[in-house]
Formats: sequence, C-alpha cells, structure tokens
Amino acid sequence: MSNNAVLFERRGKVALITINRPEALNAVNAQVWAGLGLALEEFGEDSNLWCAVLTGAGDRAFCAGSDLKEKVGANGWNVIPEGSEKWGYGGIAQHYINKPIIAAVNGFALGGGAEIALACDLIVASEKATFGLPEVKKGLLAGGGGLLRLPRQIPLKVAMEYILTGDSFSAEEAKHWGLVNRVVPHEKLIDEAFTLAVRITENAPLAIRASKDIVYRSLDVSLDHPEEAWAINQDYLQQVIGNEDSMEGIKAFIEKRKPQWQGR
Repeated sequence: MSNNAVLFERRGKVALITINRPEALNAVNAQVWAGLGLALEEFGEDSNLWCAVLTGAGDRAFCAGSDLKEKVGANGWNVIPEGSEKWGYGGIAQHYINKPIIAAVNGFALGGGAEIALACDLIVASEKATFGLPEVKKGLLAGGGGLLRLPRQIPLKVAMEYILTGDSFSAEEAKHWGLVNRVVPHEKLIDEAFTLAVRITENAPLAIRASKDIVYRSLDVSLDHPEEAWAINQDYLQQVIGNEDSMEGIKAFIEKRKPQWQGR
C-alpha cells in the first residue's frame, strides 16, 4: 500500500481492509481515496483472496464522510487524488470488483461513509452503527452513489425520506429495511463479519464471482421482453458449468467429502 490511511491484511482467503484515520472519524481525504482504491485493486488481483471485509479503525466511526477541511480548501476539491477519479468516490463507488465485499460498520456511516457501505455487497453492523446521507443539511448532494444506490436497496419512499430530510437511522432500522444483513454486539463485529466471509469462501470462487456478476449486470435488465437478463445468465453458466471446480463439487458431493476448490 502507498500510505497508512488504509491498512490491508490477509487472513487466509479473506482480506481485511481498514480505513485508518480514527482521529478524523475515518473521514475520506486524498490518502483514503487512493489507499482504498489500491487495496481493492490488490484484493481483486490476488487469486488467493476470495472475499474482503471493509471496516474503519477505532470504535466511533466506520467513515464519517468527506474530510471537509480538505474538501473545501484553497484549491477547491482536494479529496480526489490525481489518477483515481475512475474509481469513484472514496476509491470504491465506481470501482467494481467481482468478488464479495462485506462492510463491517462499526459506528458512524454518514454521507460518504454511507456511500462506501452501500457500494459493498453485504453489511454487518455493530449495534452502535448509524447510517445517513446528511449532505442536504450542508447544501450538498450525496453524489458518491448514495442517491443512486439507497433507493435500489431499500423501499423508494423510505429512501426519499432519509435523502430529503438528511436524517440518520440506526442499525436496527437499516436491518428492518433490508439494508443490513445482521446487527451484532459491537465487540463481536469483526468476528461476525469474518464468520460470514469464511462461509462464502467455503464455496467455489469462480461460481461466487460469476454469481455476483450476474446479479449486478441483470438488476435493471428485462427478464422477458427482450430476454436480456437470461442472455447474461447463460453467458456465465457456459463459463462455470464444466470447469474444474464444478466437476470437483459434484464429485465431492457424491463422495460425501468437502470439496477442494482450485479456482479453475
């Protein structure tokens, strides 16, 4: 990694990525943006890593959004490091990785912090976690994907209320609306996130990656007229069915043993 604002650790087949600015509530600055983007690149390119857990350092915040002290400076928008625009907000908002990413939300996930969590595939939240898009309270917009993703992940009317009022909502409310997969005791957050990650890595990695691709590619595509979603589905079926892992999975089932995945 190019800086210490984002930490990268390998734990077996799982990458632990940590936004490491606890003194600033893990707010996004240029170093976080670049560091998170590079961490995701490293995770995506490492064939030995099959799932990632993304969290924030300390006990108060997952990420409290943009560091406004840097965002509005003498040179204007200082949060975006040169060359990292392609990754979208925080190095993640438009940075698609076809491996599962779990957000372990340990506190405030506000503004850009909520947008980072929304960009992940699954969310495990501490009972102390809080979510929200308060940008309108500052005359700003949740332009890092919040206005695009929140209405796709919870009911539209509920999303609109949170967006237009800028009000925050608790982990339990987030779970109620289906935004969060589970709410856990604060001290057990990382353990629970890793338990989920390990469960995922027990499955065939190519099948997991293809499944994620199919879901996201077909979310807003017609099922029947025309049958675009089925075409996407068929493309990946042809790639996965008959590969070494799929044959191993069938053989292991017949032999009543745990499969040994090779990622081939």
